[in-house]
Amino acid sequence: MKPSAIRLHAVALALAAAFPAAQAQSEPKKDSQQLEQVIVTGARRVENLKDVPIAISAMKTEAIETVSVGGADIRAISGRVPSLNVESDFGRSFPRFYVRGLGNTDFDLNASQPVGLVFDDIVQENPILKGFPLFDIDQVELLRGPQGTLFGRNSPAGVMKFDSAKPGKRFEGYASIGLGRWSAVNLETAVNVPMGDWQLRASGMWQRQDDRVKNPLASATNTATSDLEGYSDKAARVQLAYKNGGFNALFKLQGRDYNGHATTFRANIMKRGTNELVDGFNAANYPTDGFNFQQLKSTALSARLRWDFDTVSLHSITGYDKADYFSRGDVDGGFGSRFGNIPDGPSYPGQPALVPFDAQTADGIPKLTQLTQEFRLQSTTQDPMQWIVGAYFFKEDLQVDSFNYDSFAVGDPQNGYAVQHQNAKSWALFGNVNFALSQDLKLRAGMRYTNDKKDFVASRTQHPFLPNIAPVRTNPRSTNFSWDLGANYSLDKATSLFGRVATGYRAPSVQGRVLFFDAGAVPAGTSPISVAKSEKVLSVEGGFKADLMNNRARVTGTVFSYQVKDLQLTAGSGEINQNRLVNADKAVGRGFELDAQAILSENWRTTLGLSYNQTEIKDKNLYVSPCGNRNFPFLQANTGCTVLDPDGPNGTVSINGNDLPRAPKVVWNWTLKYTRPVGSGEFYALTDWAFKDKYNMFLYEAVEYRAKSMLEGGLRAGYSWDNMEVSVYGRNITNRQQAIAAIDFNNLTGIINEPRSYGVTFRATF
Repeated sequence: MKPSAIRLHAVALALAAAFPAAQAQSEPKKDSQQLEQVIVTGARRVENLKDVPIAISAMKTEAIETVSVGGADIRAISGRVPSLNVESDFGRSFPRFYVRGLGNTDFDLNASQPVGLVFDDIVQENPILKGFPLFDIDQVELLRGPQGTLFGRNSPAGVMKFDSAKPGKRFEGYASIGLGRWSAVNLETAVNVPMGDWQLRASGMWQRQDDRVKNPLASATNTATSDLEGYSDKAARVQLAYKNGGFNALFKLQGRDYNGHATTFRANIMKRGTNELVDGFNAANYPTDGFNFQQLKSTALSARLRWDFDTVSLHSITGYDKADYFSRGDVDGGFGSRFGNIPDGPSYPGQPALVPFDAQTADGIPKLTQLTQEFRLQSTTQDPMQWIVGAYFFKEDLQVDSFNYDSFAVGDPQNGYAVQHQNAKSWALFGNVNFALSQDLKLRAGMRYTNDKKDFVASRTQHPFLPNIAPVRTNPRSTNFSWDLGANYSLDKATSLFGRVATGYRAPSVQGRVLFFDAGAVPAGTSPISVAKSEKVLSVEGGFKADLMNNRARVTGTVFSYQVKDLQLTAGSGEINQNRLVNADKAVGRGFELDAQAILSENWRTTLGLSYNQTEIKDKNLYVSPCGNRNFPFLQANTGCTVLDPDGPNGTVSINGNDLPRAPKVVWNWTLKYTRPVGSGEFYALTDWAFKDKYNMFLYEAVEYRAKSMLEGGLRAGYSWDNMEVSVYGRNITNRQQAIAAIDFNNLTGIINEPRSYGVTFRATF
């Protein structure tokens, strides 16, 4: 063995001993004392993880089921691989992804994100499309760092790649049922049917849960929503595969029908001067004077075709997505003067939810269609040089409606309306070359040229206090050339080193939340709509991937550094419920990631993932409005937030030097699994834990809006025999409750994490 390999093995062994291992990237075969190879497709080829010069983590089926067993949505994978954070201010319908600290806190239904999401090879651009339920999934891959050359569409931070289970040549399937707290029911099934040259796979799920939050004001209003946070989420997928000679086709139809509630924003739940919840806080109690409900329907069609020739293959990937969405909630998080004079209003222990104003809004997407088309030609020989060339087209038609309601009037009538229309088009040309200089050293290079344009118009036709706004238009255009260079060097069959330099790009973003725009509250000439110019990323990373102890352990480590120029950010507007887009001069990030897993003995397996992300906004001339109640503590005692940033002009503050929002420095996860043969079957017990460091909820820093660090754990124990399995589970078993997000234009209004859940599951396969 080479001396360098000996040294690296020593380091990797030390890491494996110190950190038992990362969220399972692949599970060992039953009755095997060696880890399976991790096969990934993140570079558009089927490859061993060790051969890819990219920082990739993969989650297989069991790892996904472990964290989503209680009916959890896509946010359940947050923190389960290094440098990944997933959160939402819309509940189950609008996830926001962050990788290495880069993400977007914008709650606009037109928001773009720097983390691309690719579901079965189709880019999901709008955030409403990104929350499709996780069922019958084969693998999830996180590609960290810019992925501009092969995936390209708005992915300067990374790509989340979801691959559903594909049709196969055997008749097989499964069915599972779960029953849990709050009368939760989780049904999932799949069947695979071979039919000669064709194979059919159909799968579906239904998740429902009763309301678990009560509104004590419902009887007084006769209009406010009385019970909240229940849901019914149904989804189905049908895939049809065909093969004849050198031609392969895979057709897919999937859809979702979700009915539930918007996030419950809770007024005055944080103690002023701390980030603690108020004494006596009761998560099951939510006094509100407004309505709350949410609906989402989506449909997706795709056709993936491949023609195999002697030395090349031609791929055609066509996708069509459609969605219809509506979400209404009481954004002020409490109740107002409908119940009498403010000092004499009702109070409830643990939540002094009285607010002297109303803010009940709704946002909807009556129209969202997305069409994508990719053509890709790639080599299939065993020659030292392998290549890919392709073309990509994207088209989106979107309408966003925004409504305001009068909570102080009987029946909560609509008294405000604004609308946005956007037509977005993008096309790109891309290429990638892999060249083996030797058996051990392989080089990669890629490029992509992208052309983006958007036609956007917004108007306001109704507002209780402000004049109408005639249609306002903007037409941002942008082009970009992205590239990457990578190298992978095999020290031996078990260990490789990799390095990569890459650029990334996000197209210009537009925000037209004109419903609350007040020309008298902003500098003269300020447009009701805001545009953020394109952002560009330069990233450098390097690391190692090693299989240890005769493939009984695996460790992957990465160090990275990046710089973002013209970073797109979302800034609040103080006491006005009105966000605006801004560009920071630049932001920087650096850190490391560790993925590891090990077979400790015949009965014990463990995994650990660890990441450290240090981020910083660098712009001495960028100022934003902090929380709207900072200078108005008379609104209600002890409700003004405590801002820590230096003051700027006109009530703003400087954010130069702040961390990126929702970017915890330290994230780690750990699992430990025990298995033992019992009778004719096998008993298992699994515990999993995830830690997330403290972070700023907004661009500015305030004591109340600095989220506390949080550790959440789960347990699952079960018994499997023949083709059946029964198990019990618990999620957030310590029942940790804290504020994880907030609304910053009024009274210390926060959003809390999910409470403890538990239940039982039964699964049968055939």
